[in-house]
Amino acid sequence: MTTTLKSKLQDDLNAAIKERDELRSSTLRLTLTAITKEEVAGTEKRELSDDEVLKVITKEAKKRREAAEAFAQGGRAEQAERERAEGELLATYLPKQLSDDELNAIVAQAVEEAKAAGAEGPRAMGAVMKIVNPKVAGLAEGGRVAAVVKKLLQG
Repeated sequence: MTTTLKSKLQDDLNAAIKERDELRSSTLRLTLTAITKEEVAGTEKRELSDDEVLKVITKEAKKRREAAEAFAQGGRAEQAERERAEGELLATYLPKQLSDDELNAIVAQAVEEAKAAGAEGPRAMGAVMKIVNPKVAGLAEGGRVAAVVKKLLQG
């Protein structure tokens, strides 16, 4: 039987509790709670697939990054540092992000495909994003992808 991502998180939480690692245990608890919340959302309870669990972890990691920025701007360095640490811990469960070169290559190819289909200039953004998104799902943040697409479309 293969271990699911959710059970790996649960095992890591148990290990963190035994090691009295407060940061890891609280971060994993919050993440598992978010996963459970997602499982019971809707009309009936269901088990999330690993891909859906990854989406929840990605969302949680993004929340941590945004909170860290907000705390840093508000002059609360200690909380910002904690949020950053939690975000980095969650990132260890996510697939490795694409490098800038890899992302540029994928977007450049998608821009060529969109041009071949007749979409050009800044208005082609939607068409290019439709091609790129499935290829980079979970491997690059949406804002980062959009910025590269915009840059390449403006030429």
